[in-house]
Amino acid sequence: MDIETLLALVALAFTAAWTPGPNNALVAASGANFGLKRTVPHVMGITLGFPLMIFVVGLFLGELFQRFTPLREILRWGGAALLLYIAWKIAISGGLGAGNSRQRPFTFTEAAAFQWINPKGWAMAIAVTAQFVSPDRQITSALLVALVFVVAGLSSATSWAVAGRALTRWINTANRLRRFNIATALLIAATVVLLFLD
Repeated sequence: MDIETLLALVALAFTAAWTPGPNNALVAASGANFGLKRTVPHVMGITLGFPLMIFVVGLFLGELFQRFTPLREILRWGGAALLLYIAWKIAISGGLGAGNSRQRPFTFTEAAAFQWINPKGWAMAIAVTAQFVSPDRQITSALLVALVFVVAGLSSATSWAVAGRALTRWINTANRLRRFNIATALLIAATVVLLFLD
């Protein structure tokens, strides 16, 4: 991969990782509700789970999903439905840590597995591997793309979790926490809508 292509990949990876989306909204909500230390497994699940997905897509699944539209649409709609369900549970419960709803942050495995049903993640994985994974050096180029996304994902997920935690100074009442979580749920729902407008 020449330097211009690598710089384009780095720019794309950091832009994709830092822009608001389901992962960033969930990790910010986790930071706010559970603190930074308890959110680390969630951060690491994103950091390693999405690059692993990119690597696998780059080696095996990218062409399959590009050619087989029904499979891509099933994944798209199923992932969207799950994201809307998560958003709804966050909004009606008053937060990830409230009431009878989820009373713990995502584990490493849950966060890594979430990447496989995240429609934004699939769209990005297919687009990135189609653009940057070279057929004649498939393993090497897929690994390089994945490593770039490890760095981008770690910086982004950590920063969003820290931002969520920092907001707890402002979110110091149950009412404010509920408003924050409703805003987070709306952000997740908005990303689903935007994915279907593309």
